[in-house]
Amino acid sequence: MKTGIAFVLALLLTGTSVGMAQSNPQFAKANQEYEAGDFNAAVRDYEELVRSRQDTPNLFYNLANGYFRKKDFGRAILNYERALALDPRHPEAQANLRIARDEARALELIPTRLERVLAFGTPHQYVVAAAIAFWIFAFCAVILIFNRRRNRSAIALSVLALLICAFAVFAAWELEHGKNGPRLAIVTVENADARLATADNANRVLTLPAGSEIMVVSQRGDWIYAELPNNLRGWMPAKSAQSVRF
Repeated sequence: MKTGIAFVLALLLTGTSVGMAQSNPQFAKANQEYEAGDFNAAVRDYEELVRSRQDTPNLFYNLANGYFRKKDFGRAILNYERALALDPRHPEAQANLRIARDEARALELIPTRLERVLAFGTPHQYVVAAAIAFWIFAFCAVILIFNRRRNRSAIALSVLALLICAFAVFAAWELEHGKNGPRLAIVTVENADARLATADNANRVLTLPAGSEIMVVSQRGDWIYAELPNNLRGWMPAKSAQSVRF
């Protein structure tokens, strides 16, 4: 039943990228291959567009749908996440991501309580809010400097603007360093083992299904040290996961 729902959503999505399809023949070709059921060819063409830096939310979304139909749930989840990193309000990507996670039984990182409180906005929105508040503060400061009379309204507005600016900067920083920040990576291989040390015979910490979320802390050669679901940490082969952000 879940696969059937994903199938419907995928078909609906392929038709939403009309603008890019009209301007990019390769994207239109990939969409036609997808609709014809040639998912291997569609994925190859979508990936070539990604490598050429023609990345858009709908491109990653369609690529994810192709991987989903190939039952490569790790890379499907990776590309749904990439679509959402560019457009956090992409409803089809949100819906299909949930379905793909269920199919893969992928493990998720748990956001902190503060991240959940701040989740009503995106880092970009907070940065914009901080910039607007800063210029309001600067405008009020100029008025107060050149106006001999003490303007209580200007004082109140400048204080409020400064507080909003500080809050927005803090919120943007917190989200950028949280679960959905630049350190987020997705496991793309089946049953990837996280270990206590950088050796294949080291004790296993956790086995992660494809599509599971991790946060990369550091890298040593061909190994990455990562924060794992269930509040664990461990070493994993670098090739077993890919960053959501390029």
